[in-house]
Amino acid sequence: MHIELTEMLRCPEPHREEFLVLSTGEMSGRMVRAGIVGCPVCQREYEIVDGIVNFSGGGMRDARRGPTPTHPPSPIPHPDAQTLQALLDLSGPGGYVVLLGAASRYAVGLATLMGGIHFIGVNAPEGVEELPVLSLLACVRKIPLRDTMARGVVAGNESSSAPWLAEARRVLLPGRRLVVENETARPDGVTQLATGQGLFVGEKK
Repeated sequence: MHIELTEMLRCPEPHREEFLVLSTGEMSGRMVRAGIVGCPVCQREYEIVDGIVNFSGGGMRDARRGPTPTHPPSPIPHPDAQTLQALLDLSGPGGYVVLLGAASRYAVGLATLMGGIHFIGVNAPEGVEELPVLSLLACVRKIPLRDTMARGVVAGNESSSAPWLAEARRVLLPGRRLVVENETARPDGVTQLATGQGLFVGEKK
């Protein structure tokens, strides 16, 4: 996890947002490879192992490992990075783009086209590894990020259920775009811009 992402994290427990506290154990440049993230509200602690912040369960007291979600093959061809860049309609560096589930695999391709943006993979599939441009978070219940902090969100097909799309909308900045690998998705509070080729594209109201 990139150390500067700490201020964007939030505890997944149902209480007020509060800045989490980071205790680093191992660093590689600006990336935290091992450590603990603590919540000052509920006192839960979440472990960082191999760069992945594990927000699953109730913290270190209840869970030692991250979720192992399955990621069924998408029934449609995957869009390429240039297509996603155009659909997200982002220009200029800075900020964060959230990649839900299997969409985390787009990080490398997007990073080559969108320099200066940091990507956050949530519940990334096996084989996707932390990079200087990609922080990885694991949580089976929600997106462990603060409200209205993302310049864009891409949701994999397996993350296109209503609860996850509600979370995607929550973390998205107003006027920014959500791309879903499911053209039948109709997330609340998001204005549909286009559908087709297995994709839904919308803008947060």
